[in-house]
Amino acid sequence: MSSHDAVGATREAITALAAAVLRVRNEYGDTLGVRRLTSDVDRLHADLDELGSPAPGHRPGVNPDELLEIPDDPYDESMWQDAQSEAQHAP
Repeated sequence: MSSHDAVGATREAITALAAAVLRVRNEYGDTLGVRRLTSDVDRLHADLDELGSPAPGHRPGVNPDELLEIPDDPYDESMWQDAQSEAQHAP
């Protein structure tokens, strides 16, 4: 999904949320909770408008070709033969 598609989908979701909050307002009236919900929806609209373009070099997903598979096989114990335990160096 491109950033334009993602922003469009988010905008549609916020519009749907605004419509739902309006229905709540019609049922509950102009209460503090409803005013807070309305303010939150307005803030989401403003935040989305201020989002701008994605950061240069930002990659939204992981390319499967770049994944490195790490096997579940146990390590060769001789690999740790000359290693010292951190517990031996604790004060």
